[in-house]
Amino acid sequence: MANRTLKAIHLAYRDDIRDLATRRPLPGPDLADLNPFLFLNHHGPQVYAPHNDGLPFGPHPHRGFETVTFVLEGSLAHSDTGGHESIIDAGGVQWMTAGSGLVHAELSPQRFMERGGKLEILQLWLNLPATLKMTPPRYVGVQEDAIPSISTQEGTGRIELVSGEWSGFHGPIQSLTNTFMSVVRLAAGGRVKFAGVAERRVFLYVVRGSISVEGKRVAQFNLAELHDDGDVVELEANDNAVILFGHADPIEEPIAARGPFVMNTQAELDQAFADFRAGKFNVAAG
Repeated sequence: MANRTLKAIHLAYRDDIRDLATRRPLPGPDLADLNPFLFLNHHGPQVYAPHNDGLPFGPHPHRGFETVTFVLEGSLAHSDTGGHESIIDAGGVQWMTAGSGLVHAELSPQRFMERGGKLEILQLWLNLPATLKMTPPRYVGVQEDAIPSISTQEGTGRIELVSGEWSGFHGPIQSLTNTFMSVVRLAAGGRVKFAGVAERRVFLYVVRGSISVEGKRVAQFNLAELHDDGDVVELEANDNAVILFGHADPIEEPIAARGPFVMNTQAELDQAFADFRAGKFNVAAG
């Protein structure tokens, strides 16, 4: 088995939203997408004072893709026109399939706005193939205690498995597209290997600390783009590190994206905007 090698490193750029510190490695100036991985916002880390206004993501529409939100610190209140509501606390994940379209809001719970505290959230956008663009919307929210935390091969780290299979364990969320997603925590000097990634698109973002991929260093706030030259990804932590790691089959289809919609053609984008204006996203799932 051969290890994947590093192709390029992409530094997240700052794009703060109101008082919310935001970094975005994807899309970036040198990388439009890693289809099916389209977009990542890294909010925080920061500390909110008591009596704050919380997160700024009021009701907004989506169609044609999925959002996967990792709450590393703080908490997140979700509601949508599919009738789903939840508050996800630190260590939890929410996975929303926008599919044919819904309107959702991602705000801070009242208790967080009153008390303040630490906040760090990652939101990843996953493309859907044409056959699933108009699938019925769905939402799954899981707290930390529902996510398996699995020791790495050498016992120097943990894999928080969100979707897919690793070392005989299965994540609590069943991906429509067989996407593997995890949060990896490694102690300094720790190593981990992920096998079975041949011909898969790998997503690798360093949230904290720094790691090495085949001897090349990738620092905090950087996305590592890998060559498709092996069936194993091996990571080594230079210091204590947190990594967002996933892999999926590439979607070899055209992308037509604008604002909150990701489709295959301009005509489909135009229809998405027309449907939203007509209120067709505001009907709860039956």
